[in-house]
Amino acid sequence: MVAKDDPIHLMIRRATCSVDEPSARGRGARGELEEPSTKRVKPLSRVTSLASLIPPVKTAPLKRIGQTLQRSISFRSDCRPEIMAPRQIPPAATKRRDSKLWSETFDLGLGHMLSSKDIKRQESIFELSQGEQDLIEDLKLAKKAYRDPMLKLSIMAEHELNQIFGTLDSLIPLHEDLLSRLREARKPDGSTDRVGHILVDWLPCLDSYNSYCSNQVAAKALLDHKKQDPRVQDFLQRCLESPFSRKLDLWSFLDVPRSRLVKYPLLLREILKHTPNAHPDQQHLEEAINMIQSIVADINTQTGESECRFYKERLLYLESGQKDLLIDSSRILSCHGELKNNRGAKLHVFLFQDVLVITRAITQNEQLWYQLYRQPIPVRELEWEDLQDGEMRLGGSIRGAFSNHERTKNFFRVVFRSGGTLQSHAFQASDAFNKQQWLNCIRQAKEAGVRRCAPPAGGVWRCAPPAGGVWRCAPPTGGVDCSMMDTEASLDLSTDGNT
Repeated sequence: MVAKDDPIHLMIRRATCSVDEPSARGRGARGELEEPSTKRVKPLSRVTSLASLIPPVKTAPLKRIGQTLQRSISFRSDCRPEIMAPRQIPPAATKRRDSKLWSETFDLGLGHMLSSKDIKRQESIFELSQGEQDLIEDLKLAKKAYRDPMLKLSIMAEHELNQIFGTLDSLIPLHEDLLSRLREARKPDGSTDRVGHILVDWLPCLDSYNSYCSNQVAAKALLDHKKQDPRVQDFLQRCLESPFSRKLDLWSFLDVPRSRLVKYPLLLREILKHTPNAHPDQQHLEEAINMIQSIVADINTQTGESECRFYKERLLYLESGQKDLLIDSSRILSCHGELKNNRGAKLHVFLFQDVLVITRAITQNEQLWYQLYRQPIPVRELEWEDLQDGEMRLGGSIRGAFSNHERTKNFFRVVFRSGGTLQSHAFQASDAFNKQQWLNCIRQAKEAGVRRCAPPAGGVWRCAPPAGGVWRCAPPTGGVDCSMMDTEASLDLSTDGNT
């Protein structure tokens, strides 16, 4: 029998106390220990860890328990309604429009019979035809996938949809007519000899674009306003995520006709470029180019005047003294957008042909309006300065002290002095490109104003006295266009410390 105080016995007992603790309590209740086995005891020096003293656990019973639990759960789930997890809909594949070439579409062995210049001419004519087909598809899609469902589901009222979509329906048969004529002129082998006479006869139909393009400013404003409606926003978002949209929003489809219109001169010049001098189509193509340039210029003028009227009607005057005849008589809006001042305040600036108007954008009756922030500044009396990066200090002592160079970029200053009155405004554009656009527009507007006020051959100045009695040059029938009418540059304005 092994003594209880034997050192080896005590060490084994201490090592196995955590394992044998339950049985030890049972023995303690009886007050005695059982006799140890006569088997040889493994020396502790060969025991690497306490885990080696614990008998291995068989995994088979755990597997059986798991299988039993699984069967039990499955049996119980069969007795009650199945709860379906929300189905994850994979993103739909975007439908892309493949670009097609004439040489790939009509592979009839003409390649060896045509020169490189002839092939390029056929490619240009085919691009004109293919572009018409793509335009027709987009216009029909805008009507079928957007306008008709929103009307049927009462997402928008009919008069609102008529305002947003304008005369889009009338443009579809117009371009279907041109596409039909171009296809009729195509030979069985896919080549086309002449298209100039077709264009000369068809281009006058584009006068119907006047009403559509002139309506776009009001249409875009209404569409942006309606997007605040959750139903409208949800519908447009679902369309955007659908394959048919090609990741284009509704306005992209509504703007397709205007984009196509300004592209016609480029397409016709490309065809003429690859047309031989002695070709019978040359004269008609030159005539067609002159026609489309005149049409686009007229539509641009009418669209600009429509845009100018729209924003003039959105101006709110805090006092009657802010009203200026130069605003009322303006027909052209050279550029406009948001700018920031040195305090970071956002203002919306309008550069009309003869006057600079500084406003704050406000919402009134769920509509966007522009409240005059300072007295309008005549362009002829306007001085401007291009500020170097880092030259402008931000407002506020703490903010200015800790401002970094990055936050003082793209500033320019405009100053207006009238008698003892001084207006000085520091504007920050969103980037260097927008800043340069503003400076170019101001420079061109001032140059145009000087030319308009130059004495004519008879030596008589064309001037008209405004309400304040100060003589200023009267605006002409036309205006300056700084090619910013289509840009929606986010620029924010504010006043300098002298304001």
